Amino acid sequence: MDTVFSEFEAYLFQEKKMAKNSLQAYRRDIRGFAGFLEDKHIDKPADVNNATIVSYILYLKKEGRTTATINRKMASVRAFFSFLVLRGDIKENPVSKVKTPKVEKKAPQYLSLEDVECLLAQPEDTPKGKRDKAILELMYATGMRVSEIIQMDVSDVNLKMGFAACGSEDGKGRIIPMGSICRNAVQEYLSDCREQFLKDPKETALFVNYSGSRLTRQGLWKIIKYYAQKAGIEKKITPQILRHSFAVHMLQNGADLKSLQELLGHEDAAATQIYLLANQNRIKDVYDKTHPRA
Repeated sequence: MDTVFSEFEAYLFQEKKMAKNSLQAYRRDIRGFAGFLEDKHIDKPADVNNATIVSYILYLKKEGRTTATINRKMASVRAFFSFLVLRGDIKENPVSKVKTPKVEKKAPQYLSLEDVECLLAQPEDTPKGKRDKAILELMYATGMRVSEIIQMDVSDVNLKMGFAACGSEDGKGRIIPMGSICRNAVQEYLSDCREQFLKDPKETALFVNYSGSRLTRQGLWKIIKYYAQKAGIEKKITPQILRHSFAVHMLQNGADLKSLQELLGHEDAAATQIYLLANQNRIKDVYDKTHPRA
């Protein structure tokens, strides 16, 4: 069985060109499923049936896994058996007829405009502060993911034209406008500070750490956490919440869903529509506070 799983991982990497982080997630999910099969003394994929899949879902529920986690794991398992069908190892995908748990759609967490303004005002007028200011302004101005921010090179920003070229894990890039405040922050960082962090003048990364190398995901998280605490914001703040804040504030100020989908880099419109829930909640709050018979 281990050989089959290894061949599947190679298929994802070589044929599907799956990004490193996604591949690691699939690997964890499949290895977890492999452990379950081993406990059930199932050593051939052909012996897995619908009942086995249902049993695995019940096992995950008993382990306390969330509905979202279960669905993600089942997506990995489904992809594994689709691979075996494609190869002709089995005739039917045992996951295809099993209903996975429904995920209740919840409005994304986001910051108020006041909290965002407070957060962005925290960095001081120092080299580190100017770098961090540029990072925070760029994240809120563009709604980029953490991975996209840290992957940016200096050549990816065009300050004269006012846009950032954004790559992504699936290899599909996009162009995102930058507002004047963001442009000024990035310009100040590039002009005054970036060279002070560099050790190697050939380094291409837009944002670098004290070692002179590309800023890491963990480093960026620490920056956001530090300034959130400094701003006295009690809500838990993550890079994803800044992305959510960008999206919700865009909708609240009149952006259409299609444009927002393109800015966020969502292939599926359903991923963007979740932000409508936050907007609907806001409309209800406004109604409750202003209508005389609410």
